[in-house]
Amino acid sequence: MVARSYILAVDDTPDSLKLLTDILKDEGYEVRSAINGELAIHAAMRNPPGLVLLDIRMPGMDGFDVCRQLKACPETADIPVIFVSAVSETDEKVQGFAMGAVDFVTKPYQRSELLARVRTHLELTRLRNSLEQLVEERSNKLLESEKKLRTSLLDSIMAIASMVEMRDPYTAGHQRRVAQIAVAIAKQLQLPDNQIEGIHLAAIVHDVGKIKVPAEILCKPGSLTVNEYNLIKEHPQTGYDILKSIDYPWAIADIVLQHHERLNGSGYPNGLIGDEILLEAQIIAVADVVESMMSHRPYRAGLGLDRGLAEITSKKDSFFNSDVVDVCLKLFLEQDFKTSQ
Repeated sequence: MVARSYILAVDDTPDSLKLLTDILKDEGYEVRSAINGELAIHAAMRNPPGLVLLDIRMPGMDGFDVCRQLKACPETADIPVIFVSAVSETDEKVQGFAMGAVDFVTKPYQRSELLARVRTHLELTRLRNSLEQLVEERSNKLLESEKKLRTSLLDSIMAIASMVEMRDPYTAGHQRRVAQIAVAIAKQLQLPDNQIEGIHLAAIVHDVGKIKVPAEILCKPGSLTVNEYNLIKEHPQTGYDILKSIDYPWAIADIVLQHHERLNGSGYPNGLIGDEILLEAQIIAVADVVESMMSHRPYRAGLGLDRGLAEITSKKDSFFNSDVVDVCLKLFLEQDFKTSQ
């Protein structure tokens, strides 16, 4: 994939557009601007940017129309779009994400917040491109330096995982701890080493789709609205979309997609039942629930290990694989298993 070197800023208000471009240029970014949707489409089609910062409420072609056209064209479909708008209603944010936007910055914004989100999505794109390049090298040199390549894959996966944790300090380390629990379960089940490695890597990035959820929702101290909860529930599909094009030796994208599925079909996003759910995803599901209930969240204090184990026990066979639950209980209750902080 060809690296794209500039940011396209789009806003119909000259003062807002100048402020946006000045902030980005002061940070060393190459910036090109467009005062309306039509000019933005023309510029992006002629020379695709690395990132688009897009106002929504513009006369003629609004931001939603611009985003829709960019995502419909193969040459521009993979360009990350961040809406920078005074729009604050969750419904409109949900609409924007449904069209393919990766983030929302609400006006008036803080300079530091804007730059942090720009850096995050440029880095995520760079890492994804790097992974695709690594996979291409692996295909061309299948027998050459396989161990070194796997190390590079792991490093890139860890970097992608850190993107989510940077935006959500309350769950910093969550993915890593889930991976520790999932690997311990897999070892007790005596799964092959290669399968355990895939479980480890999938667990490390199982919440990468939360990169698309606004930080104010992830860190909200109170109860979520229905729309906010539905937006969070999209993170397995978003994670799958981020990872699906990378040809890992393991089904990492599918595992990430399925980690909130439940045996009785009550999970999401696809309501899979029983053996339709990969064993790797069933293992991560149990580890995820236990770790989440143990840890603090913006809306509650940690509930403790006993509550987490009681949860998976009460829903054994209905939600969770009974063998996986039994092994998890044995780890914590008989072997005094603990995760590192």
